[in-house]
Amino acid sequence: MTRPAPGRKSHRLRRYVVGVVLLAVVGGTLGAFLVATDTFGAGEKWQSVLNRVDRFLAGPVPDRPTVSTVLVTEPPETPSPIPTVAPTLAPGATPTPTPKATPTPTPEPERASVDVNIEAHPNQVFASELHKDWCAPAGVQMVLAVLGLANTSDATQREIAGRIHEWDAYSDSHNGDWGPGAMALALKAYGAPGYEVRAFQTRGGALVDAARAIDKTGSPAILLAWRGAHTWVMTGYRADGDPLIFKKVKIEGTYILDPWYPRVSSIWGASDGPGVFQDAAEMQRNFLPWKRPEGRYPDRDGLWITVVPTIPQAATD
Repeated sequence: MTRPAPGRKSHRLRRYVVGVVLLAVVGGTLGAFLVATDTFGAGEKWQSVLNRVDRFLAGPVPDRPTVSTVLVTEPPETPSPIPTVAPTLAPGATPTPTPKATPTPTPEPERASVDVNIEAHPNQVFASELHKDWCAPAGVQMVLAVLGLANTSDATQREIAGRIHEWDAYSDSHNGDWGPGAMALALKAYGAPGYEVRAFQTRGGALVDAARAIDKTGSPAILLAWRGAHTWVMTGYRADGDPLIFKKVKIEGTYILDPWYPRVSSIWGASDGPGVFQDAAEMQRNFLPWKRPEGRYPDRDGLWITVVPTIPQAATD
């Protein structure tokens, strides 16, 4: 279902040659065994070495256009009143009284709690990140799996991860790695166009917008958790009202596919299994405004960042 990227064979060959040379230097047969079995975390460390070498060989992070971040202005709590303009009268004229029209009352729609989840079988679309810094390609893989556009195999995740240099841009990730723009471009490349990077001034606004996007398109959204360092795939939510009917609703929690599972973070703690409902407290703890140590991102700093679908799934089939 996917097409190999141009130069993919040469990219694999380069990584293979570099890997062979480095492996010979660090320990030969014993080193290869430790890496293959991930003994003492050797596999993770080895992948980190390969990533750094690959980044070095790729050269400087390209300063090129990418998917822009759209700042979404949230609606005010109450609409601004429409000013009344008095009619202009001729000098000495007496104004004619205007009869007051009796407004027809508009019945308020019934407000009821909603529980939405577009993925009934989260275990079937879940993919754990193969390496500790592969949350973005694993997140992209899971979105594609939910949409029926990819499988959850290790080979597919490696393929997605290996194509980062097709989509990286300095404004998206100063490190030359995965940013939200690269994720949107990757989704488009694999048959899911229309994903948009959005920024919000509040967590609630970001979650309501993501919930609306899921309802409108039938596709999952991506939340940039851990101050932009991690990827969560959102497949549903609970709210105190239907976000497609009411402008102001409270999202009480979300259904999340967390590619970090089953790892345990020294900062964020143990991850939860596929499709677990993350309540409001967990959202406040994990879904935080963007703040990255590698430098400033003027269109994201201090804001809540999402990657949301804008095209209904039926339109992409």
